[in-house]
Amino acid sequence: MTKLTADDLIYGYMNGIFPMADSDGTLYWYSPDPRAIIPIDTYRPARSLRPVLNRKQFDVRINTDFEGVVRACARPRTDDEGTWISEEIIQAYTELHQSGFAYSVETYSENRLVGGLYGVSIGSAFFGESMFYNVPNASKVAFHYLIEILRNQGYELLDTQFINDNVRRFGAIEIPRSEYIPLLKSALSRRCVFTEAALEHLFNELPENANAPKALVPSERS
Repeated sequence: MTKLTADDLIYGYMNGIFPMADSDGTLYWYSPDPRAIIPIDTYRPARSLRPVLNRKQFDVRINTDFEGVVRACARPRTDDEGTWISEEIIQAYTELHQSGFAYSVETYSENRLVGGLYGVSIGSAFFGESMFYNVPNASKVAFHYLIEILRNQGYELLDTQFINDNVRRFGAIEIPRSEYIPLLKSALSRRCVFTEAALEHLFNELPENANAPKALVPSERS
């Protein structure tokens, strides 16, 4: 079987599909119907999270340790729980990250990685993949900063794939695939940047000449 590559991932996301590994490492591609998304404009931090944000309990960084975040997300949550993030997936997303299409938002305490998330950015769509925490609220803070970046940079779509309690608490909703695909195509037609500069200037407009890789849109792929 052909090894999963960054190009495979880009093509998949642009067509509304994404890979997950079975317990034996076999990869399958999914296109859920309905699809879970989080409306970027309607997210509000939970009341219990606001004191944590105000205290600046965590240092928040982007892409300091992308592979470390993915590997932390790959760890089973319980002793009898498997993981859909295989070594092949880790390598492919790391390649995608090195190409400028995958990003991690990380939370640190005493210079130690304690939480974070990662996802894929193409056009003005961000595809959230997974998150983890070793300290309470660490992943919630990472998600809060992700939303701030997406808002600041003008993203249209935050795709979370499947609905579950974890994403539902952030405001996730389900929509039919017939509604999702037009939203996806619209988001892919606009370019947004997701860079370290977006965090440094979180509440300011990013300069037009900011140095960032150009995202693919459908017309640019053969």
